[in-house]
Amino acid sequence: MFGLSWAELRRRRTDPRRACDELRRRRVALIGLGISHEALARFLAGEGVAVTVFDRKPAEALSARLARLAGLPIEFRLGDDYERGREEFDIIFVTPGARPDDPLLEQARARGAVLSSETELFLMLCQAPVLGITGSAGKTTTTALTGAILEAAGIPVRVGGNIGRPLIAEVLGIAPDEQVVLELSSFQLELLAVSPEIAVLLNLRPNHLDAHGTFAAYTAAKANIFRHQPPGSWAVFGADDPLTRELGEARKRDVAWFSTRGPVERGAFLKDGRVWIAGQQAPVCEAGNLFLPGRHNLENLLAAAAAATLAGAGPAAVAQAAREFKGVPHRLELVGEIDGVRYVNDSIATAPDRTAAALDTVQGPILLILGGYDKKVDFDELATRLVGEGKVRRIFLTGATAAAIEQAIRRAETARGTAAPPREHHSSYGELLPAIAAAAHPGDTVLLSPACASFDSFANFEERGELFRDFVASLRPRS
Repeated sequence: MFGLSWAELRRRRTDPRRACDELRRRRVALIGLGISHEALARFLAGEGVAVTVFDRKPAEALSARLARLAGLPIEFRLGDDYERGREEFDIIFVTPGARPDDPLLEQARARGAVLSSETELFLMLCQAPVLGITGSAGKTTTTALTGAILEAAGIPVRVGGNIGRPLIAEVLGIAPDEQVVLELSSFQLELLAVSPEIAVLLNLRPNHLDAHGTFAAYTAAKANIFRHQPPGSWAVFGADDPLTRELGEARKRDVAWFSTRGPVERGAFLKDGRVWIAGQQAPVCEAGNLFLPGRHNLENLLAAAAAATLAGAGPAAVAQAAREFKGVPHRLELVGEIDGVRYVNDSIATAPDRTAAALDTVQGPILLILGGYDKKVDFDELATRLVGEGKVRRIFLTGATAAAIEQAIRRAETARGTAAPPREHHSSYGELLPAIAAAAHPGDTVLLSPACASFDSFANFEERGELFRDFVASLRPRS
């Protein structure tokens, strides 16, 4: 095995070439061939590391990825070969979302194999400081906003991670004077023994319980973003969320905060309708200057401001990003207006609290699309909201969670003695989208904000959002 552990190599700021030399001496496997592992396989093969990729899917289901990796010295064990020969490997890179309690991975760990990840390898090799952002909601917008603030400040920045851009392919070309900003999911954090120099934990809500099993395990995975930080590192917490506040108060040192409820000792906050940076004599900007609507986006700006300030940005850069940042695709994205009907793509809303935030922001009357992959989260709070939500005119349900959402709505109706908006159930988006377009009236907003992940029908939430966007683009005015 390695003379030094992954964490020791990282703490010592080992020359990346040394770590790559160690990898060349080892038998390396990748479990899963998703977006990040396609990039990792290409990187490792390019560095002369012998790589074997395992995936449960057969070759025909991975044809596009395999074509992009064609010609590289990579062995593939796919489909029926997925479990063959795992015992041959010293280092196993585990794809985000793989169950760490998978018996095959537990057996590998028991015999001494190192379980690692593309994210951990990036943190080991990257010579620039890394700012990592996680949370149950708002990660993508906050990550993009942080990058925009740093760019406005003139700081060389690279943005990637769970936002859809693995940076492992670029890692050896990242200079020490650059700043890296990574969006990090609980899956990317779960196996980490290293942490970014600046770590942001936005909020905590039950999520991905299908994979993590319990909320405690999910929280523990999130906490890895700051658990292994080197001395002198900073952690940023949401002061308004009781769970993140508890974690921040337990840390006691090198902590910054963001809050919409008033001043904080270090970080960013809202006061009298203005955005402030702690310690500054003048406000950054009026809260109304934020281009993106919604209180949740104000929270995202405060988190980004607190983090970017720690990375060297000033108030002027925060103000510029607040004015100019136009959001990220699939997040409350207006994709068209046909016959007086607005179509809003919020496919990134993969949890109930994100849908609730969308309902706070979007004007009614709303035709709401709900349902998708079952992450074993609770829909009762959202259902209660829907029973009392006067803006929602009709609900369109689809996907694996449609029945669970319907049941939650019926419980809420019984508890409150009030009827929820009428519902329609559809077996697929191909059936649902024409039905919702036909039901829409001038002045309505059709809102795709599913409150669920997409994996029952799509590769990811982006694919779901693209389908919605393409459908809207195909519509033609009736007159």
